[in-house]
Amino acid sequence: MTELDVGQLFVMGFAGTSVPGDVAKLMRDEKIGGAILFSRNIESLEQVVALNTELVALGDEQHPMMISVDQEGGRVARLRGIATDLPSMRAVGEKSRDDEDLPYRLGAMMARELTALGFHLDYAPVVDVDSNPDNPVIGERSFSRDPHEVAAFGAAMIRGMQQAGLAACAKHFPGHGDTDTDSHLELCRVPHDLTRLYDVELVPFLAAAQAHVATVMTAHVMFPALDDELPATLSEKILQRLLRDRIGYDGVIVSDDLEMRGVADHFEIEQLVTLGLNAGVDQFLICHDREKVERAVAAARQGLADGTIDAARVRGALARVEQLKRQFVGAPAAPRLDDARALVRAAPHLALAGALTETASAHARGQSAVDAT
Repeated sequence: MTELDVGQLFVMGFAGTSVPGDVAKLMRDEKIGGAILFSRNIESLEQVVALNTELVALGDEQHPMMISVDQEGGRVARLRGIATDLPSMRAVGEKSRDDEDLPYRLGAMMARELTALGFHLDYAPVVDVDSNPDNPVIGERSFSRDPHEVAAFGAAMIRGMQQAGLAACAKHFPGHGDTDTDSHLELCRVPHDLTRLYDVELVPFLAAAQAHVATVMTAHVMFPALDDELPATLSEKILQRLLRDRIGYDGVIVSDDLEMRGVADHFEIEQLVTLGLNAGVDQFLICHDREKVERAVAAARQGLADGTIDAARVRGALARVEQLKRQFVGAPAAPRLDDARALVRAAPHLALAGALTETASAHARGQSAVDAT
């Protein structure tokens, strides 16, 4: 079998505001598929443009580097104070009931700014339904507690982002909204039956698939009604039979971070890669540890060599990643500082965000008054 470029199956994070030498070597040697930036990597507009320029240079025409970020708005905003600051998606959802075009406009605005800074993919929007008030990790990151509102607002934002040239991500499949624990810290569980899942959790993901969302992120969550043995990230029943076959999604399936304790406490990195690829994951996030990336790439290569990883699944994954890059990365090109300065935090963007923030503040004041009675 011809050796496949399995490094394309991985997106890695790193520490620092420039690319460390050992990370750059790994990215070049293994043809790592992409990089994800966090607040630890970001200081200023000029520095982000310089860092993303470095990252672009680590790819090549056949394997361009895909640069991604978690820029949702609200409390998950890696570019706070650099890109236009947005309130939580809950505030967006409330305003969108009276302005149905708002999520589309916001998605397009986010895309214009992020692509000017050199990003190709934003792991947003969250399309989990906030059905559990005790959920410690989703909450106001969700548009609404109504699945049909989440579906409509999420699909509109996806269309806005992608029509403006930025790949979007619907997360966290098949739904992290009704957990009372955080998959960053432990393996969560959603105990509902199939009828409930189809009526609530899955509604926004079907809408996202129909909006041709570029990527869908898996949840490190157990859904016993769908698979009583493995979390969604590692479940063929959930990723292949449900997401691919039933929902009809044909884009890139990306894992949540493999270093999160929801899976890392239960599986070694080699097991996660083997089980995940066989289940239908196309690309894995490993957000901190370079050594784990090295182990993960080696595990994929070894699994193909000894037959424990389905080669047809890997070829399919590589083809989908290649198509994603063809659509949203194109030929390797560094961001232009002048473009970033002109587009990011442009006056119309700030005005749109300012009106939203004012609405969110008024709601918070009203909610405080309610809570005090």
